[in-house]
Amino acid sequence: MTDQDWLAERFESQRTHLRAVAYRMLGSLSEADDAVQEAWIRLSRTDTSDVENLRAWLTTVVGRVCLNMLRSRRTRREAPLETHVADPIVTSEVGVDPEHEALLGDSLGLALLAVLDTLAPPERVAFVLHDVFGVPFDEIAPIVRRSSAAARQLASRGRRRVRGAPVPDANLDVQWAVADAFLAASRDGDFERLLAVLDPDVVVRSDGGVARPELVSVVHGAEAVATQAMLFRRFDATRALVNGVPGGIARNPDGSPFAVVALTVVGGLIRSIDVLADPERLAQMDLGHSGPS
Repeated sequence: MTDQDWLAERFESQRTHLRAVAYRMLGSLSEADDAVQEAWIRLSRTDTSDVENLRAWLTTVVGRVCLNMLRSRRTRREAPLETHVADPIVTSEVGVDPEHEALLGDSLGLALLAVLDTLAPPERVAFVLHDVFGVPFDEIAPIVRRSSAAARQLASRGRRRVRGAPVPDANLDVQWAVADAFLAASRDGDFERLLAVLDPDVVVRSDGGVARPELVSVVHGAEAVATQAMLFRRFDATRALVNGVPGGIARNPDGSPFAVVALTVVGGLIRSIDVLADPERLAQMDLGHSGPS
């Protein structure tokens, strides 16, 4: 085995971890893969003979790459951040497979990613590296080009924002019961039954991308959300876990995906709904194709 082969083997053993770091920072699976690939390029061109902890070294490299990507994204993104829905991880309603479980960790729902999206890039990087992956502040400081004390403050500001993200109920069966009631009421066009399962302060974030600007919106309040949900009665819905919470794939009459929907249930009521209806991004996902039921 050559030195390069040995290095590649060690890198591959860290790929899942690095992809999880990048996904939390970027909320994009494709960009996360790009960040991990950039880390490999940097590793292959660097003398790491004096690196004692390769995992830590690679984690900080991915942190730097993601920070640059976040800053670049902020300069070019035209739509308001609150209308952007992160790339969903869609799995069987039965459970999450090991690869996706490693990506999601503890309760990394789309609602939490929406909150992370509102953080300034240095805040997001400092928070994710320290609070999620335990990177010391003296290692985060050079990444964000601040002192250790300033890096601590960045993470603290991020932490305060994240505390406002809805935390799903612990019992998945209870979540599914609420989600199924919502999906059934939407399908039947029953406004009162919809209101019964919606939190009064429920929020819907919908991202239709460039192709569907009419579906780029944020809707607040149970009555407004119930009215919007009535519009989905013409779609067939396939149950699925979306970032670990109940949801589904809304399909067109021909069986092609129209949207991925995630329902965050808190206290037995739906607190947030995230809808990805961007056809370009949906086309990049393996969502299958089924005929109408």
